[in-house]
Amino acid sequence: MFEGFRAELVEAAGLDLFVRHGGDGPAVLLLHGHPRTSATWHLVAPLLVEQGFSVVCADLPGYGRSGKPPPAPDHAAHSKRASARHLVAAMERLGHGRFAVVGHDRGSYVALRMALDHPDRVTRAALLDSLPISEHLDRADARFATAWWHWFFYAQPEVPERVITADPDSWYRGDPRSMGTENYAEWRAAIHDPEVVRGMVEDYRAGLTVDAGHERADREAGRRVQQPLLVLWSLQDDLEDLYGDVLAIWRSWAEHVTGHGIESGHHMAEHVPDHLARVLSDFLADTPSS
Repeated sequence: MFEGFRAELVEAAGLDLFVRHGGDGPAVLLLHGHPRTSATWHLVAPLLVEQGFSVVCADLPGYGRSGKPPPAPDHAAHSKRASARHLVAAMERLGHGRFAVVGHDRGSYVALRMALDHPDRVTRAALLDSLPISEHLDRADARFATAWWHWFFYAQPEVPERVITADPDSWYRGDPRSMGTENYAEWRAAIHDPEVVRGMVEDYRAGLTVDAGHERADREAGRRVQQPLLVLWSLQDDLEDLYGDVLAIWRSWAEHVTGHGIESGHHMAEHVPDHLARVLSDFLADTPSS
């Protein structure tokens, strides 16, 4: 995987982050979702490099080989605000003062926070399979709770860690044929690490508490994403089924929103990498250099 990329730990505002980076040109940061690592981008990242971008793939704080913040009672150490701050610092260390960001699933919440909190750094953002956490919670009904029950299970103290670490393979059920053997091996090593499992569920605990609070404060203050925003969602997933017009919801959060559904399963970077890379490349084409 990632031929021609450099892999290293980067010190980022008090936390070491594992990153892979390669290419020349305008910088793009790719952020994975749960329970993946940066390896989920192994097919997309080289295609973006071929299109003339400098690509950085990072393991989110608490995930993969990145540093694991100590859990705090208020979960602030695992908040999207804290993660965004670490990732902006990592990009600065890599020489990218300004950059675009692409986030999938949990990574999309970090990307959203990055765009809101660091508008001088983020030039544009693409959010994949995503609505703001507070929008999910404000619309939560029996259908949502049945389909997304894991949000509330992961929020419970201690129990999810014990359940997941008892048999990570059965819990997550990865497939090396669809993921690729090296991506699968890296993912499997991560989910078998109890510290990673703790970091991943802390991400969800922060989501239901401090992160939702930050989003609601943004809404009350009238803060919106000013950068161009691309929203993509998997048509084989349930975002459109649950909420109908996904873009209509995002238009209340951002000034300039485009997007559409993609015929794919949830992990679109692994399922339709060529198509995803083309869509992202078109959107990112106007990204200025660092």
